[in-house]
Amino acid sequence: MFSFFYSEEKKLRKSAGHWLELADRVYKFRRDQLTAKQLEQLLSATKAVQGAVKGSAGVKELEKALGALELILRETGGRIYPSSSLVENVEFFLVAAIVILGLRAYIVQPFKIPTNSMWPSYYGMTASAVYPEGSAPNLWHQAIRLVGLGATNYSVSAPATGEVLFPVYASTYDGTHYSFRPAFAETSGRSLLIFPTRWREYTFSVAGEQATIKIPAEFDNDFQGVLDEAFKGKSANLYDALRVGAATQKPLQTSTLQRQGRATTVYWVPIGKQVQKGEKILSFDVLTGDLLFVDRLSYHFVQPQVGSGFVFKTENIDSPEMKDQAGNQIHQYYVKRLVGVPGDILEIKEPALWRNGQPITGSTAFAKNAIRDGKYPGYNNTGNLSAMGTVTVPTDSYYALGDNSPRSKDSRYWGFIPEKGVVGRPLFIYYPFTTRWGLAN
Repeated sequence: MFSFFYSEEKKLRKSAGHWLELADRVYKFRRDQLTAKQLEQLLSATKAVQGAVKGSAGVKELEKALGALELILRETGGRIYPSSSLVENVEFFLVAAIVILGLRAYIVQPFKIPTNSMWPSYYGMTASAVYPEGSAPNLWHQAIRLVGLGATNYSVSAPATGEVLFPVYASTYDGTHYSFRPAFAETSGRSLLIFPTRWREYTFSVAGEQATIKIPAEFDNDFQGVLDEAFKGKSANLYDALRVGAATQKPLQTSTLQRQGRATTVYWVPIGKQVQKGEKILSFDVLTGDLLFVDRLSYHFVQPQVGSGFVFKTENIDSPEMKDQAGNQIHQYYVKRLVGVPGDILEIKEPALWRNGQPITGSTAFAKNAIRDGKYPGYNNTGNLSAMGTVTVPTDSYYALGDNSPRSKDSRYWGFIPEKGVVGRPLFIYYPFTTRWGLAN
């Protein structure tokens, strides 16, 4: 840092140390590839530099010794010397990657809050805006919103001119009208190229041509509100618009969609929206869930504490709720709040959660949910913690609930979390830059 204060001789002696390290590296890694003459020359030039450094050699003598060493290194160095900038960069990134992977596996791991099951403690994905035709942000504005707010734009354009048809499953038909559920396909992938996630694909049809939009599966509950705002027209919501459309077109067009490993009938319902080819059928922004770092180290030394945020892997939870459409085990990271450790007896007396016969303590979220304070909605007694029911946490297992109980799929639905699935606890929210930025609750 302060090398500009050094004398010419001191700079040269410091440089000589680097050349000697390089010569030693060439000798160790390439001596079996060098001739006897080359080895002799390399060792001789190395000793000359060592002698000049240790002795009282002047600048000119040291420069001469280093020059001779550099010449023999050029002849014997192979890929070690002289090395290209490409090789140096590759080595740097490989070392950096190894360090990052080590940190991620054993100390700190990035994590994205996928849903609003922990709201308002942590925020999941939420819809920011549904854009009318012609008002969607351009690429520059999308970039600004992405950096500042974590907003990602999702859109689908009309493949032809005509009326938009929306795919639904018809769960019931009483001879007069259908009861509808939106149809979708499900795939797996990664969000931000890092976080494992599942995607849901919704397909629209216009004049016999189809266009698809893919959204994160965790956003699906909020997606219903987007569909209502975009397609309800004069109706109260999308479902009412679908019933009107189904009544005006009989019989409905049908096709099949693979769902849970088998072909399922899909009905195509007109929703009263006319589009021109190339227009946006749908365009909206999704604000990212909180991005945080997870402490993977602590639980190797201390037991998880009730009340702490709790990150775990789903792959070890044996439940139908942890299977995708095709019946495959879901492999994801979830975050909830730890409410029960082995031996605990849990029950819900709405809106409060009780542990071992007493109102649970250990987190601000517990106290606020118990009185439905502010944004905290209280705990719902459903699933295996239904009214008048209790649950005892078995050995080597944990029980976790979301702070947003009415909208949380948690241990009430898929049961206990095996100890081997525990990952760590939320440590620090690093994005987006909101009032929640900082240490995680």
